[in-house]
Order: sequence, then C-alpha cells, then structure tokens
Amino acid sequence: MVKLLECVPNYSEGRDLAKVEKIVDCFRGKAGVKLLDYSSDKDHNRTVVTVIGEPEPLVSAVVESVGRAVELIDMTKHEGQHPRMGAADVIPFIPVKNATVEDADAAAKAAAKEASEKFGQPFFLYEQSATAPHRVNLSDIRKGQFEGMAEKMKDKSLWKPDFGPETIHPTGGVTAIGARPPLVAYNVNLATDNPEIAKSIVKAVRYINGGFRYCKAMPVALEERGIVQVSMNLTDFSKTAIYRVFEAVKTEARRWGVNVIGSEIVGLVPMQALTDCAEYYLQLENFSAEQVLESRLI
Repeated sequence: MVKLLECVPNYSEGRDLAKVEKIVDCFRGKAGVKLLDYSSDKDHNRTVVTVIGEPEPLVSAVVESVGRAVELIDMTKHEGQHPRMGAADVIPFIPVKNATVEDADAAAKAAAKEASEKFGQPFFLYEQSATAPHRVNLSDIRKGQFEGMAEKMKDKSLWKPDFGPETIHPTGGVTAIGARPPLVAYNVNLATDNPEIAKSIVKAVRYINGGFRYCKAMPVALEERGIVQVSMNLTDFSKTAIYRVFEAVKTEARRWGVNVIGSEIVGLVPMQALTDCAEYYLQLENFSAEQVLESRLI
C-alpha cells in the first residue's frame, strides 16, 4: 500500500510573486509528489502551499523548498500582519492515506535533520512531534517572532533547537516542523477598519481567552481593502465547527454594530468540514457525506 502524507508549509513571502514561484517550483514535476494548491497574501506577507506525496519524495521536495526559502527570503527585511519567525516558518506533516501520525512524525524529523545540516536552519519540533510540553503549541514557540528569537534562544534549557544550530539563521530565522491532524484555516472579514473590534472578537472566540477549544485566532488588518479580519485556525473542525465560529463572530460583531462582509478558507479543506456547514444551515435530517455525489465516484 502506498502511504500518502500531506504537507502544508508556510513561507514568509506573499508580495514578491517571482520569489513565491521559485519556492513553489520545488514541488513541481517531482515523481511521488503532487502540488495541490498555493496562495499568497500581501497583508499577511505569507504563502501557504498544500502538497501531497509519498514520504521520501515529499521530504526531499520540502527540504529543497527550505533551502530555496532561506536563499530568497531575508527575515531582517520582512514585514507583515502574520506572526513569523522564519523564511520557512512552519511545516506541518499530516497523515492522509495508509499513513499514521508516526509516519508524519518520521517525515518531519527526516526533513528537519536534512535541511538543518544542508542549510544551517534551526528547527523546533511542534504539535505531535514536540519534545517538551512547552513546544507543543506553535504560538509558544513563535512568541517573540524573528526579532526576539535570538535572545529567546539564549535560554538553552528551554529553547535549544531539536535540529540545527543553537541560534537563529541570520536571515532565515528558525522553523517549526512536526506532525499534526488536519486543520481548517478560516478567516472572517468585517465591515470596519477598527482593529479594536477585531481584537475584541478574537478574544471572544479563541481558546486561550475562554472561547472555542479548538480555535486559534488573531486580528489582522487588510490595509489594501481598508477592513479588519478575524483570522483563525480550527485545529479540530469536528469539535469546533466552521459554522459555530462563524455564527459567534457574527454575533460579537453585531454588538459593535458591524456586519460580516465575507469569509475565506485558506488552502484546502476536508469535505466533511463543509458538509457539516450544509447540514447545519439547511437543517438537513439524517444527512451523510456519503450522499455527496462526488464522494461516490471511483
């Protein structure tokens, strides 16, 4: 049986599309690897790639992309709305077919070992690959961002990398890598440019402030559009559903007299996450994803 893993690397470049294409090229035309999607955001100044493949060729392509990102992206000059600490900022591996979390973990460690040796990029293992409790959560690792990471890593007892040098790459920063389950990157746009409103709504929905258990959130200003956004990662959509956080954001926005003007999914999304929304809003009875025509095609 062929094992398939998904990888969703995030790169700290979303404005220079020529650089983005050079990074994405690392996943094109490779046997055993298929590029599924990639999207760039100027405000976030970030590109998210979704790729699927067999473990060995996928690891090889990911390593190549880390080298390309470190070569092309200078973190000392990087600015954007999204928190970041490295050129190749975070690289999750997700089991998809005939694969386990252990397979994803092994791929993450193999990629980190090879890339750190080739390019001098430090790597922290996170999520289900984490080697310590304080490294499970990406936001804990990334706290301080690129600018504060060198000072943070002076505490070797807490922040010695799992692979690579003991301090940041001078222009590439550091990278988080590891195995994790699928998540949904979901953003809701508000009809206001007031960042305080977005901050208030974020505090109402994210877990660390008492919100939804599997919701990570942050406010983002979309300066080109003159609006603000509630940007979220739903780390277990079966327990924190898209429709549930969407309704909560709408309710909180109404308290401020603000409308929701749209929402977006970044990258790919499991079909079940969307059929859950259809079932909720259409009040479908006894509905199953097996009733979706495309799910029955061979």
